[in-house]
Amino acid sequence: MSQSAIVRGARRGARRLALLWRRSLRFRTLVVTLAFTSVAVLVTCVAMALAVQNNLWEARKDQALHDAQRAVNSVQAAVYAADTQGNRTALTGLIRDVHDKLSAASVAPMSAAYPIDNGSAQAAPPGFRSVGFTEDLLSAQLRQRVVKDATKQWWQPVALHDADGSTHAGIVVGQQLQVPEAGAYELYTAYDLSDTEQTLLLVQSSLWIAGTVLVALIGVIAWLSLRSVVQPITEAAETSARLAGGDFDVRLPVRGKDELATLGRSFNAMADSIEAQIKELGELSLVQQRFVSDVSHELRTPLTTIRLAAEMLNDRREEFDPTTARTAELLQTQVHRFETLLSDLLEISRYDAGSVQLETEVTSLAHLAEELVDDMRPLAEAHDTELRFVAPGGHTPVDLDPRRVRRILRNLVGNAIEHGEGRPIVITVDSNQNAVAVGVRDFGMGMSAEDAERVFDRFWRADPSRQRTIGGTGLGLSIALGDARLHRGTLAVWSERGSGTNFVLTLPRGTGPLDGASPIPLEAAEPIAEIGAVTAPIAQLREAAAAERSAAASAEDPEEGS
Repeated sequence: MSQSAIVRGARRGARRLALLWRRSLRFRTLVVTLAFTSVAVLVTCVAMALAVQNNLWEARKDQALHDAQRAVNSVQAAVYAADTQGNRTALTGLIRDVHDKLSAASVAPMSAAYPIDNGSAQAAPPGFRSVGFTEDLLSAQLRQRVVKDATKQWWQPVALHDADGSTHAGIVVGQQLQVPEAGAYELYTAYDLSDTEQTLLLVQSSLWIAGTVLVALIGVIAWLSLRSVVQPITEAAETSARLAGGDFDVRLPVRGKDELATLGRSFNAMADSIEAQIKELGELSLVQQRFVSDVSHELRTPLTTIRLAAEMLNDRREEFDPTTARTAELLQTQVHRFETLLSDLLEISRYDAGSVQLETEVTSLAHLAEELVDDMRPLAEAHDTELRFVAPGGHTPVDLDPRRVRRILRNLVGNAIEHGEGRPIVITVDSNQNAVAVGVRDFGMGMSAEDAERVFDRFWRADPSRQRTIGGTGLGLSIALGDARLHRGTLAVWSERGSGTNFVLTLPRGTGPLDGASPIPLEAAEPIAEIGAVTAPIAQLREAAAAERSAAASAEDPEEGS
């Protein structure tokens, strides 16, 4: 496996662990518990190992010093009891006896004795040295202290070497031995502490094994404890998600009488209350929808009669006096508005009941928008407003409901004419690979951000004191938003005080949902001066394009052109 593959695998593993850390409370709590437990066990084991080591070494050192002192006292008593009468041969034999007595009285495996040169006239007999004892074991500081002070014991740690070359810990104890008629001797005994090392290693290994087992047991206990606590929480999260998704019959299982059981009972009581309220609201909504639908249907018959009478009066208004004629004209207008309101209410009730269906046809959005703009020009001219149509895209036919899309555009253009303050209105159609869109941009007074968020609410008006000049019902934008969503599209708005408003309708090309940005940007920042003059209708554009193609063909084939 290459190094890059190892690095990629490590990165994937790190990302999975990071994702698990963010999403799993159980994993996060277990890792934190094991981390703190491991640190606590590590500190405890290290402290206990150091304490055992110090106590063990101190006890072994005190034992060696006591043994050396006892052996030297025994040998010193034997030396004082011996009668050599100054005979050198006898003194030499006494020193040999000292070696034997020291080996018998002490557990030290090695010993050595060196005469101290004290300037006496008679030379002392040579000392002795056990097998394996070398002067390298003795430091100069130890020998100086033994020579200098005859009343104290001195010791130092050393490294003893075995025949196989291995080393282990040891201790050398030194003190003076007084030999009558021969002077003082440096007496050293070396103690092997390998058994202490083995004991210490056994204790330390036991501590580490016990610590590891303890951490593992704590991890298992923590996992089981977390499982018993987190499992009800997980069930509550899943149940609440199902409840939020509309499954109002789901409930939490209640076990026991602890805090989690109290939580389960409270959750179930909340779910019962929510279910009851939603059912009540659903019933009220059905009653409201039925009421609106029934009232709208019931009002159609008398409204038709009133409309016929209003039309008859309006047709004969020239025969009336001016006041009565104006009254007949107003009656005709309000009856027409009332009829439009009833139609909108019926449409809203269909949306609320979920009984609206599309009647799609293969239609060019650009052609449909152009026809709508042509139909709206007389209304725009009556308000001294210029409609400008731009269609760089959107000519390819797509599946849509022409009646509903035309209704959306009529609402948007009508609102733009009413609130455009007589300034030009730009209708733009464009497309990309995923969607087709149409934008309606006016340069009127605009709205604040708070008003733009509520512009699709039913019967909502940004300025309640402003009178409608076109006769809208207050439901047009709400119905337009419903029509856009029915097409799996979007209807978005951008507005700013003093800069105007821009509505963008975006529809998907295929049968799937929208994917990607709209072909028309929502925040249109271009000034009016950069828009140019009124764009020619699409028919004229097609004629101009055909003329250009014909001219180009004639230029390529002069004979055919002539």
